[in-house]
Amino acid sequence: MRDAGILVLLRHGESTANAAGLFTGVLDVPLSVRGIHEAQSAAALLAAAGLAPQSVFSSELHRARQTAEIVTGELPSRPEVLAADWRVNERNYGALTGRSKEDVRAEFGQEQFLAWRRSVHTAPPPLGDAAFAALRESALFRRLPAEALTRTESLSEVMTRVVAFHAERIEPRLTAGQVVLVVAHGNSLRAYCAVLDALDDHAIHRLNLPTGHPLVYRFGDAPALRPPGGRYLDAVGAHAAAITLAREGGT
Repeated sequence: MRDAGILVLLRHGESTANAAGLFTGVLDVPLSVRGIHEAQSAAALLAAAGLAPQSVFSSELHRARQTAEIVTGELPSRPEVLAADWRVNERNYGALTGRSKEDVRAEFGQEQFLAWRRSVHTAPPPLGDAAFAALRESALFRRLPAEALTRTESLSEVMTRVVAFHAERIEPRLTAGQVVLVVAHGNSLRAYCAVLDALDDHAIHRLNLPTGHPLVYRFGDAPALRPPGGRYLDAVGAHAAAITLAREGGT
């Protein structure tokens, strides 16, 4: 019997836009000082659990790449693979990108705010021509394929690209018994968990993933997950952080 592959999902440490309460999405921002400390704490949790990833993937966004670099730099051994993939980029919040969450809530009301932020199938208003063109010409998106930048995005659309990423880059490594770390974002990881656990829309709506907390899924020869929903390495800390997120409107 093959050794079980292990998948670790990690939401990047707090970013400067997270700290400012903004709809971040495709904004390419760095970690805050707190976020750097969260990445270092995640590395300590992985090391204490004896989890040394052979392969590490992050999104193409700076805050995820920065987190992956901090984590791998703090672990006792370097991964064989350290790569970025746009398919686990954060969800595109369209015209809400860069706006204050509180301002959006005040302007459009709580119901619409939650629909844009938490629903599976509702996409925010699309980016206008000028904003879309500016992002398309940014250093980040100039080097990525055209499909990496849309005008807006629902969570269900994020799920579609995450499925393709998992099948192509993660499943073969899990089948080979590797420990794989994926560093991504609140919504791309919500989409990832929804796919792994076959969550319904209600469960997805309630799911919150805190920054800097490694979530571990163990796989065997069968595709079943043990346990469903994964296991946080710091269950107490992650649960408390998730409650705080829920009070603020969610991931």
